[in-house]
Amino acid sequence: MIEQLLHDIEKYQANSAQDTVLKDQFLQFIRANPGNCLLRSNLCGHLTASAWVIDSETKSKTLLVNHVKLNRWLQPGGHADGDSDLMRVALKELEEETGIKAKISNQQIFDLDVHAIPWHQQVPPHLHFDVRYIFLTSAHAPLIISEESRELVWVDLTALESLSVDQSVLRLAEKSHQLRPS
Repeated sequence: MIEQLLHDIEKYQANSAQDTVLKDQFLQFIRANPGNCLLRSNLCGHLTASAWVIDSETKSKTLLVNHVKLNRWLQPGGHADGDSDLMRVALKELEEETGIKAKISNQQIFDLDVHAIPWHQQVPPHLHFDVRYIFLTSAHAPLIISEESRELVWVDLTALESLSVDQSVLRLAEKSHQLRPS
């Protein structure tokens, strides 16, 4: 189980120095925590998965959720909770948070990110090692807002900064430009 995940991360094509550092962080973290890297009970950090959703028609929009706990615009995603098939986790979280049933654009990992999660209720600050996959669906698909989100919005990739998204979301948008027709 963990072996396949390690293999997938080793195959991840880092396209910058930052990507290489992130890839190395993931591999070190998983190898140092093979028994609990997928569990929230690991209070140092744990693996999460998210879905970077692109409009299948124009390839120029992405779907973001306004996350209740973090009060930020993010791509749909969540905790692995023991499931080492992080693509399945990303797809499950996408459906739970938006109601969308999308198709995977590429079976390979699209992006890796490590980010700090602040203290919330009884859970101390910790790290999320987020594995990101890209999905395609129509921007006309009906949306369902879950209790984890305040709002869902399709936003043009060129307008993300107007939502004050973090740098990792901007990085996802930059990587998405390879999907758009020239």
